[in-house]
Amino acid sequence: MSTDKNRATAAAILPLVGGPDNVTSIAHCMTRLRITLRDRSLVQDEALRALPAVLGVVEDDTYQIVLGPGTVARVTPEFEALVEEARSAAPAAPAPAPAPGPSPAPHTVTAEELQAQGAALKEAQKARNATPFKLLLRRIANIFVPLIPALIGCGIIAGLNGLLTNLGWLPAVVPALAAIASGFMSLIAVFVGYNTAKEFGGTPILGGAVAAIIVFPGVAKIDAFGQQLSPGQGGVLGALAAALLAVYVEKWCRTWVPEAVDVLVTPTLTVLVSGLVTLYGLMFLAGEASAAIGTFADWLLATGGAFAGLVLGGLFLPLVMLGLHQALIPIHTTLIEQSGYTVLLPILAMAGAGQVGAAIAVYYRLPHNGSLRTTIKSALPAGFLGVGEPLIYGVSLPLGRPFVTACVGGAAGGAFVGLFNQLGVAFGSTAIGPSGWALFPLLDGKSNPGVTLAIYAGGLAVGYLVGFAATYFFGFTRQMLTDLDTDQAPAAAATEPSKEPALT
Repeated sequence: MSTDKNRATAAAILPLVGGPDNVTSIAHCMTRLRITLRDRSLVQDEALRALPAVLGVVEDDTYQIVLGPGTVARVTPEFEALVEEARSAAPAAPAPAPAPGPSPAPHTVTAEELQAQGAALKEAQKARNATPFKLLLRRIANIFVPLIPALIGCGIIAGLNGLLTNLGWLPAVVPALAAIASGFMSLIAVFVGYNTAKEFGGTPILGGAVAAIIVFPGVAKIDAFGQQLSPGQGGVLGALAAALLAVYVEKWCRTWVPEAVDVLVTPTLTVLVSGLVTLYGLMFLAGEASAAIGTFADWLLATGGAFAGLVLGGLFLPLVMLGLHQALIPIHTTLIEQSGYTVLLPILAMAGAGQVGAAIAVYYRLPHNGSLRTTIKSALPAGFLGVGEPLIYGVSLPLGRPFVTACVGGAAGGAFVGLFNQLGVAFGSTAIGPSGWALFPLLDGKSNPGVTLAIYAGGLAVGYLVGFAATYFFGFTRQMLTDLDTDQAPAAAATEPSKEPALT
């Protein structure tokens, strides 16, 4: 039954994105089905948003359909299978038109207007984001995002193992769980190297081979810069740099190596040159950079935790809008590699709590706006689990003020969690990707697990309450309430940003 449901979802999505011939590539991350399209104009955005399984759509370098954690991993294979089946059956057939009949959109014009406004804002932001620096950040994110499922699985197992160890239960099982949880992390550099070469146009296995040097135990016999190397030194940053160097060496070789000996010379020179530079340069430099990141994060939260948490929690939603949050992915991974968890993620997760609180306030401030309240009710469950896109692009961002007050809620929650870090109760997440309530199983730290859970839950509560209060009392002008608190034509305020230029 579950497989039938996932296939039905995929079958409903396919014609609305222009059919199989309009899809050139398919992938997925934690929450989104990511597809590359031949003709963007063939996509029916409103009909897609109206599908029950679709939590929202986001357009960036790929067209992204938000399905939520778990669901996306099940729908994507079905979507891929349908595309392949359609191409095999009629490879020359034009993209199928959507089935005739009434539009499946269950929302009234109000929700559609707000979603369209959110999509327009996202499209404008995408145009501003097409800078070389931000495109580089996206490519770096593409290296790490495929690793997130393994980070989550191993992180939860590590947390379970720590719980069993503290309780003294099942001592015979603890070593096995430790091996399962640690195996991936001990070789994460290899996976980063493989994905780096793949992303930047090199041979993936050569990128992995060069990155594997970093974790090879024998590097302990090598001296560089007057210091003895240690296995894993430089971590994921060193692996990324080493594999990127390998890509450029490989491309350089292919410009002059004769085709007759290319299969022998190019791989050998790529691994040799990149390997030597890695051993006698990159490992040391990346190791220093990794250590500096860990030291700075610890110092920041130990000396100014409340203020740092306020800034990080308050600015994370705008960072997401600007695409700059992708720069944090290798930092999170480096912290996890060093200490077993990233202290930054629980603080950043408070931004989602502020967003949820703001959305609930919008729900109660607009009692007569049935369509918008329906949108909020459908998106809130995903919001509690850390999937904030439907609330951001469907509710708060198009309205303007509620997006700002959501940031205020995130700042308050971040300050709460940061304060306890400053008081010595340091903790973090053993994996990246989940947020909201989904982060509970991944929390770890030096304090009692009960205390850690209570502080994180307290931070969420503060984010919810402050986000709600800030939005309820300051999220609307009188004119906005007049225009929006009706089911007839409430979209006017959302489509006239000039009324609130400072906030929209």
